Amino acid sequence: MATDKNILAKGVKYLAGALPLLFLGPVIINSAFKNVKHPLYPYILGLGIIIALAAMFLIFKGIMTLVKSLFDGDKNNQ
Repeated sequence: MATDKNILAKGVKYLAGALPLLFLGPVIINSAFKNVKHPLYPYILGLGIIIALAAMFLIFKGIMTLVKSLFDGDKNNQ
């Protein structure tokens, strides 16, 4: 069983990109809920939700890429 190191590195990059978004999204959402009466409340809340969804997407994409590198890496070597 061989691992494709280029695809593995790509998956790790996706997960590394998701890491700051995992912290930033909930912080922005929490900040928006603390300032409900502010006129920019819906925009800040929307931004926080978009960032949180982007983090979930990057985690999904990173894990799928890691699995692809681990299990589909030996197809090129046959």
